[in-house]
Amino acid sequence: MDSIAAPATLDDPLYYLRNFETVLRWVSECHGDLLDAAERAFVDGVAALPVAPRALLTRMVMRSGELFRADKLRYPEIGPATPALTALEAVGWVRRDGDLTLEELFRLYTKAELGRALAPRLAAAGLDRHGRKADWLAALAEPAPAPRPLSGWDPDGHLPPAWRLTVMPVCERLRLMFFGNLHQDWREFVLTELGTFRYEPVALDAASRPYRSRADLDAWLDLHACRERFEAGEPAEAVAADLPDGDTGNPWVEERRHKLRYKLARQWEREDQLERAEALYAQCQYPDARARRLRVLERRGEYRAALTLAEQAAAAPESEQERQQLARLRPRLHRKLGLPKPVAAPPPTTEAWTLTLPASGFVEGAVAAHLSRDDGPVFYVENTLFTGLFGLLCWDAVFAPLPGAFFHPFQSAPADLYQPGFRHRRRRWFDDAFAALADDRHRGPILDTWRRKYGTASPFVHWGALSEPLLTLALERLPAAHLAAYGERLLGDIKANRAGLPDLIQFTPDGGYRLIEVKGPGDRLQDNQRRWLAFFAERGIPAAVCKVEWAGP
Repeated sequence: MDSIAAPATLDDPLYYLRNFETVLRWVSECHGDLLDAAERAFVDGVAALPVAPRALLTRMVMRSGELFRADKLRYPEIGPATPALTALEAVGWVRRDGDLTLEELFRLYTKAELGRALAPRLAAAGLDRHGRKADWLAALAEPAPAPRPLSGWDPDGHLPPAWRLTVMPVCERLRLMFFGNLHQDWREFVLTELGTFRYEPVALDAASRPYRSRADLDAWLDLHACRERFEAGEPAEAVAADLPDGDTGNPWVEERRHKLRYKLARQWEREDQLERAEALYAQCQYPDARARRLRVLERRGEYRAALTLAEQAAAAPESEQERQQLARLRPRLHRKLGLPKPVAAPPPTTEAWTLTLPASGFVEGAVAAHLSRDDGPVFYVENTLFTGLFGLLCWDAVFAPLPGAFFHPFQSAPADLYQPGFRHRRRRWFDDAFAALADDRHRGPILDTWRRKYGTASPFVHWGALSEPLLTLALERLPAAHLAAYGERLLGDIKANRAGLPDLIQFTPDGGYRLIEVKGPGDRLQDNQRRWLAFFAERGIPAAVCKVEWAGP
C-alpha cells in the first residue's frame, strides 16, 4: 500500500466514519498478520453493519471513556441513538446496564439527577441535598461500595440508561497499529482536514510498520499500562514489580521499556531509595541513566565504584552533556579518594559584557531593542534560526522514506529521530545537503523549500518564528562553513543540541553577525548553553553573553 487515502472532507456529515474505515482498511492490509481472530472479526463486522450503528460506534470510539448515555448521543446524521445501540448490542460491542462503580456513576450523571436517584443514601449519610457533588462522592465512597448495575444504584428508575462500549481494547490496539503510539488520536484526521496541521507526504507500505509481531504489540501495551499506573500515582515499587522483563529486539518497544525504567529509578532516587535506584539505573540504556547512576553512587559514598564507572564513561562518553558532567564529577571523586586532581583543558572563553536597562518583562526584547540599528538589526531567534536553516536544507534527508521511519501519514518527524543511527541511515541525503554548503549552493534550495513547504510540520522548522526576509538576510551573512559546523554538531546529538542556542542574532554594520545570549538579573548560563558557547569559541563563530542589570528602583 503505497499511500493512504486523504482524510474525508468535513463537508461529508459522516467524515469521521470514512476516516475510521480508512484506518481499519490500512491496518487490515499492512498489519493483517498481527490481528487475532477477534480483531479480524471486528474489522469485518464493522463493514457488515448498517450505516447508523457503524457511525454511532465510531462516534463512541472517538469520544472519551467507555460509558455513554443514550440521551447524550445526539447526532443528526445518525438519527435516534437507541436503535443503533440495540444493533451494536446484538453483536456484543456495547452492553446496557452493566456494573457501574460509584465514581463512574458520578461522572455520568448530573448533581440534580443523582440527588433524586440517591436521595435515601444521601439522607442516611446525613448529607445536604444542596451540598457539593464532590462532597457527596467523598462521603459515599467510605467505605468503598461494590460496583453494581444501574438498577442497584437507582431502583426507582430516575436515571436514564447507561451503555458501556466493550470493544475499546480492540480499538486501542488498532489505533496503536496505525499511529505507532497512543498519544495521537482520531482528531488528527480532523485537524489535518481543517488545515490546523499539515504533514509531509511520505510513501508508506507494509515494510514501514514499527511492530513486526503480535508479541511486540503486547509488550508495548504492557509497558504502556505500567506507565499509566505510574503517572496516576501508583508507587514505583508496585509498578516495577510488574514491569515486563526481557528484550524484544524492537527499538520502539525497548526505548519505551528503558524510559520507564529511568522514570522509576529517578523516583526512587527522589525518595532516597538509593540502592534500588542504582540497581535499576544499571539496567537502563536510556540517555542520562549512567550519569544518574554515578550521582547515586556518589551520594551513597561508593566513591571507588563511582570513579571506576566514571573512567569507563570518560573513555566513551555517550554525549557532550555526559562529558561535561564527568568534568565536574571526576575532580570531586579524586578529592574524596585522596587522589591527585585530574588534568583538564581550560574551557574556551566567550566575550561578555553588562548592560543597564530600564526594567522589562521581556529581557531579550529589551536588549534587542537597545542594540538594534538600521544598519545593524537584531532579532530574537532562540533555537529557531540555525535549526530552521538546517531543517530547510536537509528536508529531503529528514523525510527520507526509510523503513521504520514513517508508518502513518500524521508524523511531524521520523520515528528514529533520536536514535544513534539516524544520520547513518540517511547518509546520502545528508551528504548531498552538506555538499551544497561546501559548494556555496545552499541559498536557493533553502529559500525554495521555505516557499514550497511553508506550514508543513517539521521537527526543526518553527514557521511562526521565522520570516522570509530574516532567512534571506541570514543566508547573506552566515558563512556556509558556520552552518555546516552547526549541522554537524546538531546531528551528533539531536535531542540535546537542538536547544541551548543564543537568544539573539545581531547583523553588524560591517556585513557580519554576532550571536548574543542574554541573561537577566539573577539568571545564569545553563549547561547546554555553555556547551554551545564553548563550541562557538572553538570554531571561531562570533558569540557573546550580555548580562543585564535593571536601572533604578
